[in-house]
Amino acid sequence: MSVTGRRPRRWLRVVTDVRPLRHSADFRRLWFGQTVAQLGQQMAAVTIAYQVYTLTRSSFAVGLVGLYALVPLVAFGLYGGALLDVMDRRRVALVASAGLWLMSLALLAQAVLDLRSVGVLYAVVAVQSGCFAVVNAARSAIIPKLLPPDLLPAANALTMASFNLGFTVGPLLGGVLIAWQGVGWAYAIDVVAFTASLYALVRLPPMHPDNATGRPPGLGAVVDGLRFLRRAPNLRMTFVLDLCAMVLAQPRAVFPALALTVYVGGASTLGLLQAAPAIGSLVAFALSGWIGHVHRHGLAIAVAVVCYGLAVAAAGAAAIGLPGLLWLGVTFLALSGSADMVSAAYRSTMLQAAAPDEMRGRLQGVFTVVVAGGPRLGDFLAGSLADLTTDTWAVALGGCACITGVVVACALQPRFLRYDARAPVP
Repeated sequence: MSVTGRRPRRWLRVVTDVRPLRHSADFRRLWFGQTVAQLGQQMAAVTIAYQVYTLTRSSFAVGLVGLYALVPLVAFGLYGGALLDVMDRRRVALVASAGLWLMSLALLAQAVLDLRSVGVLYAVVAVQSGCFAVVNAARSAIIPKLLPPDLLPAANALTMASFNLGFTVGPLLGGVLIAWQGVGWAYAIDVVAFTASLYALVRLPPMHPDNATGRPPGLGAVVDGLRFLRRAPNLRMTFVLDLCAMVLAQPRAVFPALALTVYVGGASTLGLLQAAPAIGSLVAFALSGWIGHVHRHGLAIAVAVVCYGLAVAAAGAAAIGLPGLLWLGVTFLALSGSADMVSAAYRSTMLQAAAPDEMRGRLQGVFTVVVAGGPRLGDFLAGSLADLTTDTWAVALGGCACITGVVVACALQPRFLRYDARAPVP
C-alpha cells in the first residue's frame, strides 16, 4: 500500500516511482541539488582522465588516479561516518561540501595557469575523494530521516538516477567542451554547478542522529562500527558483492585508451564510453516502478551483479573481436549500467532499513568506502592489467572475474539469497 493509502495502478508499477519527490520538499531539494552538482563533477572527472592520459599516454597513469583517491576515501569515509553518528549530519555535510567546492576551484586554476602537472591533478583528486566520502555518507544517512521506510527503494532508485544522469550528460558534455574550448571550460562549469548542492544542504533543518553527543568521536567509534558489521552477514554481503563488480570489473581506467586507439576517436568518443553505463542505468530507472515490489533483495542483488559482469565481459569481447563497432561496445556498457542501478537501489535500501540509526552514519561511511573506493581500486587494477595484457583483454577478464566472485561469495553465504525486506535482518 502506498503512503497515500491508495493502491497504485498496474502500469505505475513499471514506470518510475516519484512519490519520494512529492512526499518531502527537503528530499526534493537534496535530490535536485545533487543532480545538478553531479553533472559538473562528472565533467571534471572525465576531464581529469583526459588530462592525465594526454600528458602521459599511459592507462596505468590514469589508473593511478583511482589509487590516489583510495586512501583518503577510506580514512575519511570511516571516520566521517563516525562523526555522523554523534554530530549534526547537515553541518558535517556542509563543511565537507565546502571542501569539494574549493577543490573544483583548484582544478579550474591549474587549467587556467596551464600547469600541465600530473602531480597537481593527483593531489586535488586525493582531497576531493576525502570530502566526497563524508558528503556521500551524510546524504545517505539523512534520507531515512526524510522519508518513511516504504519509500526508501524508490528514493534510492531516484538517487541512482541522479548520479547516472551526471554520468551520462557530464562526460558527453565534457568531451564536447574539451574538443571545443579546452579543459578549462569543463572545470568552470563544475564550479558553478556545485553551488546547487550547497544550497540544498543549507535549506535542510538540523539532522541530529539518535543518541547524539555533539562531540567528535574517537577511533573506538570506528572500530565499533566495523565490529557491528562483522555481526551483520547480510549487510556485509552487500559490500562483498559490490566489490566483486567495482574492483574486479571496473573498466573506466582503460576508456581513454579504447577511445583513442581501439575506436580511433577523440574526446567525444571518450565521453560516450564514460556515459554508456549511466545511459543504461537511466533506461533501467525509467522502468524502475517494479523495484519497490520485490522483497527478496539479496537474490535480486546477486542476479544483478552477475548480469553486470556478463555485460562487461561482453563489452571486452566485442572490442577484441569487432573493434570497429563502437555502438556494440557502448550497448554492452549500457547494459552493465542497467544492472548496476538495480543492484545499487537494493543495496542502499538494505543498509538503510536493516541498520539501527545509532550505527547508520558509520555503516554509511563503510558503504561510501566500498561504493566509491571500489571503483578507484578497480581503476588501478584495470590499468595494471591493461599494461600486462591489452586494454581490451583487461575489460573481458574483469567481467569474468566478477561473475566468479559472486558465485563463490553466495556459495559461502547462502542465507543472503533468502533475505526478505519485510523482515530486515542485518
